[in-house]
Amino acid sequence: MGKSNSIFRTKSVEELLNNSQSKKGGLRKSLGAFELTMMGIGAVIGTGIFVLTGVAAANYAGPALILSFIVSGMTCAFAALCYAELSVMMPIAGSAYTYGYVGLGEIWAWIIGWDLILEYTVTVATVTVGWSAYVVQILQAIGINIPAAFSNPLGLNGGIINLPCIFILAIIITFLVRGVSQSAKLNDALVVIKLGVVILFIVLASGHVKPINWHPFFPYGVNGVFKGAAIIFFAYVGFDAVATAAEEVKNPQRDLPIGIICSLLICTALYIIVSAVLTGVLPYYVYKNTAAPVAFALQKIGISWGSALVSVGALCGLTSVLLVMCFGGTRILFSLSRDGLLPKMFSEVNPKYGTPVKSTILIGTVAMILSGFLQVGRLAEMTNIGTLIAFIIVSLSVIILRKKRPDLERKFKCPGVPFTPIIAVVFCSVLVVSLPTFTKIVFVIWLGVGFSIYFIYGRKHSTMNE
Repeated sequence: MGKSNSIFRTKSVEELLNNSQSKKGGLRKSLGAFELTMMGIGAVIGTGIFVLTGVAAANYAGPALILSFIVSGMTCAFAALCYAELSVMMPIAGSAYTYGYVGLGEIWAWIIGWDLILEYTVTVATVTVGWSAYVVQILQAIGINIPAAFSNPLGLNGGIINLPCIFILAIIITFLVRGVSQSAKLNDALVVIKLGVVILFIVLASGHVKPINWHPFFPYGVNGVFKGAAIIFFAYVGFDAVATAAEEVKNPQRDLPIGIICSLLICTALYIIVSAVLTGVLPYYVYKNTAAPVAFALQKIGISWGSALVSVGALCGLTSVLLVMCFGGTRILFSLSRDGLLPKMFSEVNPKYGTPVKSTILIGTVAMILSGFLQVGRLAEMTNIGTLIAFIIVSLSVIILRKKRPDLERKFKCPGVPFTPIIAVVFCSVLVVSLPTFTKIVFVIWLGVGFSIYFIYGRKHSTMNE
């Protein structure tokens, strides 16, 4: 299907499934519904619940942050239903990239694949910097001081290299290289710890809630609810990483929808409860100058030991985000390479571990350079635009494939098509428009580099030419 020289040539679902199943050295199937749900929670709950809640409440929504999380959760839910339909129909590594190849054509698939490589790699780098900061603080609390030269990136506070970043990424790469089942077990343990810490906070702080702190409920008006939703939408970034694991799922038709939807529901529920407790124990405006609202709240109500535990939980939370997002980035790179759009070496699977070792090492090494030597800063915003564009392409692909290929077996159907995907596209488009100009400029530059690679290398070596 689409075997022409057109940049809009498409792949058929049957062709993709045959390629993934027939080629030697395929990815090992070892994941179930539980691992997928934990993977989704591992990717989502991190900086959002431990950092973003306080900032959004103080500056945008006040106690109505609860409604902001509901609005953002609903927006993600529309996209999640689209992801569920396509991932079940095409249980293949690549997520939005693969769906774009089938629904919209090769050039659109390349755009989203190239975009997702940036998204996942920059996410890993920026979260690693946050992880390093937590480690430095915890070590200082017990009397161990890492010299500034080795705990800051080049040029920041006398820094030369951020060694904690290099250290944690080396561990993450090792786990991912040695096999997805080992990585999943590590992620499961980290998720259990951080969920335990979040639940502990809810239990400890809920007894100190004062309903008077929820008044006024709309200090920034109804408009503040939507501004808050636009900010904390990015607290949900990561659930789509579940779809990148589709090819390594034992029973994708049953387990993928469970993993995608359950992880989103659990994260939304926790966000709402934590927001209610945070704004209930203290007035919303006191969180304006704190980057650690959960620990700050416990300290203010006299539970210092709980505050220390939250710091450890945040560290576990960030580690699981690193693990899942690094995994997702390698699977996107693997898929682009397998389709001939990037050199074949990146789709070679190690016969012993059943993992794409070279893809894993490349993504990890680039993230090491970014986090170890550079001040990532505003580049982190690229994560947001990458996610939103991925959501848009996935949603459009559902509509197009329903029209072009109504014959395909759909063991899970997104309800309310075309309205559900259209709502997802509209919400995501509004958020893309609202992103800073700097983000859009960097994104256009990155796309320019990507187009050069596609027309010089990818188009000539695409497996669609065979």
